[in-house]
Amino acid sequence: MISEEGRGKGKNKREIEEEENLETMHRRLIDNLGAYLLLGDKVREAMLRVPRHKFVPEYEQRAAYMDRPLDIGHGQTISAPHMVAIMCELLELLEGHKVLEIGTGSGYNAAVMGEIVGQNGHIYTVERIEALANFAKENLNKTGYKNVTVVLEDGSMGYSECAPYDRIIVTCAAPYIPEPLLEQLKSGGIMVIPVGDYFQELYKVKKDIKGRIHKKRKGEVIFVPLLGKHGFRKGLEC
Repeated sequence: MISEEGRGKGKNKREIEEEENLETMHRRLIDNLGAYLLLGDKVREAMLRVPRHKFVPEYEQRAAYMDRPLDIGHGQTISAPHMVAIMCELLELLEGHKVLEIGTGSGYNAAVMGEIVGQNGHIYTVERIEALANFAKENLNKTGYKNVTVVLEDGSMGYSECAPYDRIIVTCAAPYIPEPLLEQLKSGGIMVIPVGDYFQELYKVKKDIKGRIHKKRKGEVIFVPLLGKHGFRKGLEC
């Protein structure tokens, strides 16, 4: 949500050139993703609007537009752009949706979803590592995302204060689909969640208008584990 006129404001020539190089790499990345993914216009435009290099540590900025996960400290990573795109497409996000994200990381995924749901929607994103929650807040503030709220809590419990949610996305692998997340999903809602330990599968979960749960496997994935009451008890934190 950075305005076009604000992108180069207050910068010297070298900084402007560096920003232009990053923008070129950014567009090339999204074009490449569109060449092999069924990338809808909403997700494509959202990913073009969010500057990934502003959501990674300085030492990773030159790698921001490579299609791979990047280290963000504390044993965590920012997901590869193709995985962000896939999960956003599976969520079938609409303007005005209220979304719960488990595993904030650097805030990048929340920003992409924030672009899609717009100012009438809202993203509540839960992170259990305080340093990362603060990092995400800083990144989101710098890039102007007012429709994202970062919460420091046990993500495996969801965030009941603002439930129910139109959509729920989990960016770390759970041993099973946590019951609190199913309870906090609206009837007619969709959840996307990786499940498993050494072998993980991405699931698209739908709750029908009668509250029945329908699950579909969407392929093998690799995520850090979800820790918490309804997650794994040991391993990397999420």
